[in-house]
Amino acid sequence: MGFGKKDIIKNISSKALFTSNTSNLFLNAFLDLIKENKRKKIKISKFGTYYLHKSPARIGRNPKTKEEFKIPASEKLAFKASNKVKSILN
Repeated sequence: MGFGKKDIIKNISSKALFTSNTSNLFLNAFLDLIKENKRKKIKISKFGTYYLHKSPARIGRNPKTKEEFKIPASEKLAFKASNKVKSILN
C-alpha cells in the first residue's frame, strides 16, 4: 500500500489541526520550494537532504530484442535520509 499526497495532507490536517485546504497549500508550498531550489542542496536537520544527482549517458538494451540504444545523460532529484531517520526506519 502506498502513501500518497492525499494521505500526507490528511495526516498534516489531523495532527496540526489545520483544514484540509490549508494542509494542501502547506504541502504544495514545500514541494515548490524544493523544485525551485533543485540546483542547491536542501538540508533539513534531523530529516535528510535533497540534492541534484547527475546520471551519466549509458548504453541501454531491450531485453526482449537485445537491441542496444543510447540513454542520454540526465539530472534527477534525489533524497538522502539522515542517520536519525534511518535509525527510526530500521
